[in-house]
Amino acid sequence: MQRRAVLFGMASLATIPRALAQQTESGLRLTLGTATPGGSFPAFGRALIAAVHAVDPGLMVDTKITKGSTENLTLLNAGKLDLALVQGEYAYEALAAQSDDGDRLSVVAPIDASPGMFVVPAASPVRSVQDLRGRAVALGTRGSGFTIMGRIVLQGSGIDPARDITPILLDDAADGATQVLDGRAAALWGASLGWPAFKTLAEAPGGARFFGPAPETIPQILALRASMRPLTVPAGSFRGQDAEIETVGSWSFIIARPGLDDIAVARLVRAIDRGRETLAQNYPQGRESDPRNLVSNVPAGWLHPATAAYLREVGAASK
Repeated sequence: MQRRAVLFGMASLATIPRALAQQTESGLRLTLGTATPGGSFPAFGRALIAAVHAVDPGLMVDTKITKGSTENLTLLNAGKLDLALVQGEYAYEALAAQSDDGDRLSVVAPIDASPGMFVVPAASPVRSVQDLRGRAVALGTRGSGFTIMGRIVLQGSGIDPARDITPILLDDAADGATQVLDGRAAALWGASLGWPAFKTLAEAPGGARFFGPAPETIPQILALRASMRPLTVPAGSFRGQDAEIETVGSWSFIIARPGLDDIAVARLVRAIDRGRETLAQNYPQGRESDPRNLVSNVPAGWLHPATAAYLREVGAASK
Protein backbone atom coordinates (compact mmCIF):
# COMPACT_ATOMS: atom_id res chain seq x y z
CA MET A 1 0.00 0.00 0.00
CA GLN A 2 2.78 2.43 0.94
CA ARG A 3 4.71 1.58 -2.25
CA ARG A 4 1.63 2.28 -4.39
CA ALA A 5 1.12 5.61 -2.60
CA VAL A 6 4.72 6.65 -3.23
CA LEU A 7 4.49 5.69 -6.91
CA PHE A 8 1.23 7.60 -7.27
CA GLY A 9 2.79 10.67 -5.67
CA MET A 10 5.75 10.49 -8.05
CA ALA A 11 3.43 10.19 -11.03
CA SER A 12 1.40 13.19 -9.87
CA LEU A 13 4.53 15.28 -9.39
CA ALA A 14 5.60 14.47 -12.92
CA THR A 15 2.56 16.31 -14.23
CA ILE A 16 3.62 19.58 -12.52
CA PRO A 17 5.89 21.84 -14.58
CA ARG A 18 9.42 21.70 -13.16
CA ALA A 19 9.63 25.45 -12.47
CA LEU A 20 6.37 25.41 -10.52
CA ALA A 21 7.39 22.30 -8.57
CA GLN A 22 10.52 24.14 -7.46
CA GLN A 23 8.42 27.14 -6.51
CA THR A 24 6.10 24.93 -4.47
CA GLU A 25 8.99 23.43 -2.54
CA SER A 26 10.58 26.79 -1.71
CA GLY A 27 7.45 28.91 -1.45
CA LEU A 28 5.14 30.38 -4.04
CA ARG A 29 5.14 34.10 -4.78
CA LEU A 30 2.31 35.90 -6.58
CA THR A 31 1.90 39.57 -7.56
CA LEU A 32 -1.39 41.33 -6.85
CA GLY A 33 -2.42 44.70 -8.31
CA THR A 34 -4.50 46.88 -5.96
CA ALA A 35 -5.19 50.62 -6.57
CA THR A 36 -4.19 54.11 -5.44
CA PRO A 37 -3.50 54.59 -1.71
CA GLY A 38 -6.44 55.58 0.45
CA GLY A 39 -9.04 53.31 -1.15
CA SER A 40 -10.55 49.99 -0.16
CA PHE A 41 -8.46 47.88 -2.56
CA PRO A 42 -5.10 48.62 -0.86
CA ALA A 43 -6.79 47.99 2.51
CA PHE A 44 -8.10 44.64 1.28
CA GLY A 45 -4.69 43.77 -0.16
CA ARG A 46 -3.00 44.28 3.21
CA ALA A 47 -5.66 42.19 4.96
CA LEU A 48 -5.35 39.46 2.33
CA ILE A 49 -1.60 39.17 2.84
CA ALA A 50 -2.08 38.75 6.61
CA ALA A 51 -4.84 36.18 6.16
CA VAL A 52 -2.94 34.08 3.62
CA HIS A 53 0.27 34.19 5.66
CA ALA A 54 -1.59 33.00 8.76
CA VAL A 55 -2.67 29.74 7.12
CA ASP A 56 -0.01 29.21 4.43
CA PRO A 57 3.27 31.01 5.27
CA GLY A 58 4.93 29.67 2.13
CA LEU A 59 2.44 31.44 -0.13
CA MET A 60 3.65 35.02 -0.56
CA VAL A 61 1.52 37.74 -2.11
CA ASP A 62 3.28 40.94 -3.19
CA THR A 63 0.92 43.88 -3.69
CA LYS A 64 1.57 46.47 -6.37
CA ILE A 65 0.06 49.96 -6.26
CA THR A 66 -1.76 50.73 -9.51
CA LYS A 67 -4.26 53.26 -10.81
CA GLY A 68 -7.14 50.87 -10.16
CA SER A 69 -9.36 48.49 -12.08
CA THR A 70 -8.68 49.76 -15.60
CA GLU A 71 -4.90 49.57 -15.27
CA ASN A 72 -5.18 46.26 -13.43
CA LEU A 73 -6.97 44.68 -16.39
CA THR A 74 -4.34 46.03 -18.79
CA LEU A 75 -1.50 44.69 -16.64
CA LEU A 76 -3.19 41.30 -16.28
CA ASN A 77 -3.66 40.91 -20.03
CA ALA A 78 -0.01 41.89 -20.55
CA GLY A 79 1.12 39.25 -18.03
CA LYS A 80 2.68 41.90 -15.76
CA LEU A 81 0.57 40.86 -12.77
CA ASP A 82 -0.52 37.40 -11.64
CA LEU A 83 -3.64 38.68 -9.92
CA ALA A 84 -5.48 41.96 -9.51
CA LEU A 85 -8.44 43.46 -7.69
CA VAL A 86 -11.13 44.54 -10.13
CA GLN A 87 -14.38 46.33 -9.34
CA GLY A 88 -17.58 44.72 -10.58
CA GLU A 89 -18.44 47.16 -13.39
CA TYR A 90 -15.07 46.67 -15.05
CA ALA A 91 -14.91 42.96 -14.25
CA TYR A 92 -18.28 42.18 -15.86
CA GLU A 93 -17.44 44.24 -18.93
CA ALA A 94 -14.01 42.65 -19.45
CA LEU A 95 -15.09 39.06 -18.79
CA ALA A 96 -18.19 39.28 -20.96
CA ALA A 97 -16.15 40.62 -23.89
CA GLN A 98 -13.71 37.69 -23.99
CA SER A 99 -13.78 35.02 -26.66
CA ASP A 100 -14.09 31.36 -25.76
CA ASP A 101 -10.75 30.47 -27.36
CA GLY A 102 -7.37 30.34 -25.64
CA ASP A 103 -6.30 31.54 -22.21
CA ARG A 104 -8.54 34.21 -20.69
CA LEU A 105 -8.90 36.37 -17.64
CA SER A 106 -10.77 34.47 -14.93
CA VAL A 107 -12.29 35.01 -11.50
CA VAL A 108 -10.32 33.54 -8.60
CA ALA A 109 -12.25 34.74 -5.54
CA PRO A 110 -14.73 37.40 -4.43
CA ILE A 111 -13.60 40.48 -2.52
CA ASP A 112 -16.88 41.81 -1.18
CA ALA A 113 -20.20 43.32 -2.10
CA SER A 114 -19.60 47.05 -2.28
CA PRO A 115 -22.68 49.14 -1.41
CA GLY A 116 -22.42 52.59 -2.95
CA MET A 117 -23.27 55.72 -1.00
CA PHE A 118 -22.88 59.47 -0.98
CA VAL A 119 -21.48 61.03 2.18
CA VAL A 120 -21.72 64.65 3.32
CA PRO A 121 -20.91 66.47 6.57
CA ALA A 122 -23.70 65.96 9.08
CA ALA A 123 -24.47 69.71 9.04
CA SER A 124 -24.82 69.82 5.25
CA PRO A 125 -28.20 70.78 3.73
CA VAL A 126 -27.72 67.97 1.19
CA ARG A 127 -29.96 65.06 2.19
CA SER A 128 -30.67 63.25 -1.08
CA VAL A 129 -29.31 62.61 -4.56
CA GLN A 130 -31.59 65.32 -5.95
CA ASP A 131 -29.99 67.85 -3.60
CA LEU A 132 -26.68 67.33 -5.41
CA ARG A 133 -27.83 69.30 -8.45
CA GLY A 134 -25.55 72.25 -9.09
CA ARG A 135 -22.98 71.11 -6.52
CA ALA A 136 -19.41 69.77 -6.74
CA VAL A 137 -19.29 66.03 -6.11
CA ALA A 138 -16.13 63.94 -5.77
CA LEU A 139 -16.92 60.79 -7.76
CA GLY A 140 -13.66 58.90 -7.19
CA THR A 141 -10.48 58.24 -9.13
CA ARG A 142 -10.32 58.07 -12.90
CA GLY A 143 -9.49 54.36 -13.00
CA SER A 144 -11.98 53.17 -10.41
CA GLY A 145 -15.07 51.11 -11.12
CA PHE A 146 -16.67 52.86 -8.16
CA THR A 147 -16.61 56.06 -10.23
CA ILE A 148 -18.56 54.34 -12.99
CA MET A 149 -21.03 53.09 -10.39
CA GLY A 150 -21.53 56.64 -9.10
CA ARG A 151 -22.28 57.91 -12.58
CA ILE A 152 -24.82 55.11 -13.10
CA VAL A 153 -26.56 55.96 -9.82
CA LEU A 154 -26.79 59.61 -10.82
CA GLN A 155 -28.03 58.73 -14.29
CA GLY A 156 -30.67 56.34 -12.93
CA SER A 157 -31.75 59.07 -10.53
CA GLY A 158 -32.39 61.46 -13.40
CA ILE A 159 -29.21 63.50 -12.97
CA ASP A 160 -26.72 64.00 -15.80
CA PRO A 161 -23.33 63.39 -14.12
CA ALA A 162 -21.57 65.64 -16.64
CA ARG A 163 -23.97 68.61 -16.57
CA ASP A 164 -26.20 68.60 -13.50
CA ILE A 165 -23.30 68.44 -11.04
CA THR A 166 -19.67 69.54 -11.11
CA PRO A 167 -17.86 66.18 -11.15
CA ILE A 168 -14.50 65.96 -9.40
CA LEU A 169 -12.17 63.13 -10.46
CA LEU A 170 -9.38 62.34 -8.01
CA ASP A 171 -5.77 61.36 -8.53
CA ASP A 172 -5.68 59.75 -5.08
CA ALA A 173 -8.73 58.15 -3.47
CA ALA A 174 -7.81 59.61 -0.08
CA ASP A 175 -8.23 63.16 -1.45
CA GLY A 176 -12.02 62.82 -1.57
CA ALA A 177 -12.49 63.04 2.18
CA THR A 178 -10.12 65.99 2.35
CA GLN A 179 -12.07 67.88 -0.32
CA VAL A 180 -15.35 67.36 1.53
CA LEU A 181 -13.81 68.51 4.80
CA ASP A 182 -12.32 71.68 3.30
CA GLY A 183 -15.44 72.52 1.29
CA ARG A 184 -14.15 71.99 -2.24
CA ALA A 185 -16.68 69.14 -2.65
CA ALA A 186 -20.21 69.14 -1.28
CA ALA A 187 -20.35 65.35 -1.29
CA LEU A 188 -18.25 62.27 -1.89
CA TRP A 189 -19.36 59.12 -3.66
CA GLY A 190 -17.79 55.82 -2.64
CA ALA A 191 -18.48 52.17 -2.12
CA SER A 192 -17.62 49.35 0.30
CA LEU A 193 -17.91 49.33 4.07
CA GLY A 194 -14.15 49.05 4.16
CA TRP A 195 -13.53 52.26 2.26
CA PRO A 196 -11.16 54.42 4.37
CA ALA A 197 -12.65 57.75 3.22
CA PHE A 198 -16.04 56.77 4.66
CA LYS A 199 -14.48 56.13 8.04
CA THR A 200 -12.47 59.36 7.88
CA LEU A 201 -15.58 61.47 7.32
CA ALA A 202 -17.74 59.57 9.83
CA GLU A 203 -15.15 60.15 12.54
CA ALA A 204 -14.37 63.79 11.64
CA PRO A 205 -15.53 66.55 14.02
CA GLY A 206 -19.24 67.06 13.50
CA GLY A 207 -19.70 63.63 11.93
CA ALA A 208 -21.16 62.71 8.56
CA ARG A 209 -24.40 61.60 6.94
CA PHE A 210 -24.65 58.77 4.40
CA PHE A 211 -27.39 58.19 1.84
CA GLY A 212 -28.11 56.13 -1.23
CA PRO A 213 -30.48 56.67 -4.15
CA ALA A 214 -34.19 57.14 -3.56
CA PRO A 215 -35.91 53.72 -3.22
CA GLU A 216 -38.16 54.37 -6.22
CA THR A 217 -35.11 54.87 -8.49
CA ILE A 218 -33.33 51.64 -7.55
CA PRO A 219 -35.08 49.41 -10.17
CA GLN A 220 -34.13 51.76 -13.01
CA ILE A 221 -30.54 51.98 -11.74
CA LEU A 222 -30.26 48.19 -11.64
CA ALA A 223 -31.61 47.98 -15.19
CA LEU A 224 -28.68 50.05 -16.46
CA ARG A 225 -25.96 47.56 -15.49
CA ALA A 226 -25.91 43.75 -15.24
CA SER A 227 -23.30 43.86 -12.48
CA MET A 228 -25.41 45.99 -10.11
CA ARG A 229 -27.25 44.48 -7.14
CA PRO A 230 -29.63 45.86 -4.49
CA LEU A 231 -27.64 46.04 -1.25
CA THR A 232 -28.27 47.09 2.35
CA VAL A 233 -25.84 48.90 4.63
CA PRO A 234 -26.58 47.66 8.18
CA ALA A 235 -27.28 50.25 10.85
CA GLY A 236 -24.18 51.09 12.84
CA SER A 237 -21.76 50.39 9.99
CA PHE A 238 -20.36 53.88 10.54
CA ARG A 239 -20.27 56.23 13.48
CA GLY A 240 -23.56 58.11 13.77
CA GLN A 241 -25.37 55.93 11.21
CA ASP A 242 -28.38 54.78 13.23
CA ALA A 243 -30.58 53.37 10.45
CA GLU A 244 -29.89 50.89 7.68
CA ILE A 245 -29.46 52.29 4.18
CA GLU A 246 -31.02 50.68 1.10
CA THR A 247 -28.80 51.25 -1.90
CA VAL A 248 -27.14 49.56 -4.87
CA GLY A 249 -23.68 48.23 -5.52
CA SER A 250 -21.75 45.39 -7.04
CA TRP A 251 -19.29 42.64 -6.16
CA SER A 252 -15.58 43.11 -6.74
CA PHE A 253 -13.28 40.21 -7.55
CA ILE A 254 -9.74 38.88 -7.53
CA ILE A 255 -8.99 38.29 -11.23
CA ALA A 256 -6.22 36.06 -12.59
CA ARG A 257 -4.09 36.76 -15.65
CA PRO A 258 -4.55 34.46 -18.65
CA GLY A 259 -2.76 31.18 -18.09
CA LEU A 260 -2.15 31.45 -14.35
CA ASP A 261 -1.40 27.93 -13.18
CA ASP A 262 -4.08 25.77 -11.55
CA ILE A 263 -1.80 24.81 -8.65
CA ALA A 264 -1.12 28.44 -7.71
CA VAL A 265 -4.79 29.38 -7.83
CA ALA A 266 -5.92 26.28 -5.93
CA ARG A 267 -3.47 27.07 -3.16
CA LEU A 268 -4.58 30.70 -2.97
CA VAL A 269 -8.32 29.93 -2.95
CA ARG A 270 -7.87 27.36 -0.21
CA ALA A 271 -5.84 29.87 1.85
CA ILE A 272 -8.47 32.59 1.39
CA ASP A 273 -11.23 30.25 2.53
CA ARG A 274 -9.28 29.04 5.56
CA GLY A 275 -8.11 32.54 6.45
CA ARG A 276 -11.44 34.38 6.31
CA GLU A 277 -11.58 35.00 10.06
CA THR A 278 -8.17 36.67 9.99
CA LEU A 279 -9.23 38.60 6.90
CA ALA A 280 -12.35 39.82 8.72
CA GLN A 281 -10.24 41.07 11.64
CA ASN A 282 -8.38 43.42 9.31
CA TYR A 283 -11.06 44.28 6.75
CA PRO A 284 -14.71 44.99 7.72
CA GLN A 285 -16.27 42.78 5.04
CA GLY A 286 -13.64 40.07 5.08
CA ARG A 287 -16.10 37.25 5.63
CA GLU A 288 -17.68 38.04 2.27
CA SER A 289 -14.52 36.79 0.57
CA ASP A 290 -15.93 33.28 0.90
CA PRO A 291 -15.39 31.58 -2.50
CA ARG A 292 -18.92 30.18 -2.21
CA ASN A 293 -20.26 33.69 -2.82
CA LEU A 294 -19.13 33.38 -6.43
CA VAL A 295 -21.89 30.88 -7.19
CA SER A 296 -24.70 33.42 -7.27
CA ASN A 297 -22.69 36.36 -8.58
CA VAL A 298 -20.49 35.07 -11.41
CA PRO A 299 -21.35 32.90 -14.43
CA ALA A 300 -19.62 29.53 -14.04
CA GLY A 301 -17.73 29.98 -17.31
CA TRP A 302 -15.90 33.01 -15.89
CA LEU A 303 -14.35 31.09 -12.99
CA HIS A 304 -10.73 29.95 -12.99
CA PRO A 305 -10.74 26.13 -13.38
CA ALA A 306 -9.04 25.71 -9.99
CA THR A 307 -11.67 27.87 -8.31
CA ALA A 308 -14.46 25.89 -9.98
CA ALA A 309 -12.82 22.66 -8.79
CA TYR A 310 -12.58 23.99 -5.24
CA LEU A 311 -16.26 24.93 -5.21
CA ARG A 312 -17.14 21.38 -6.29
CA GLU A 313 -14.84 20.02 -3.59
CA VAL A 314 -16.61 21.98 -0.84
CA GLY A 315 -20.06 21.10 -2.16
CA ALA A 316 -21.01 24.48 -3.58
CA ALA A 317 -23.27 24.28 -6.64
CA SER A 318 -22.33 26.14 -9.81
CA LYS A 319 -24.56 28.04 -12.16
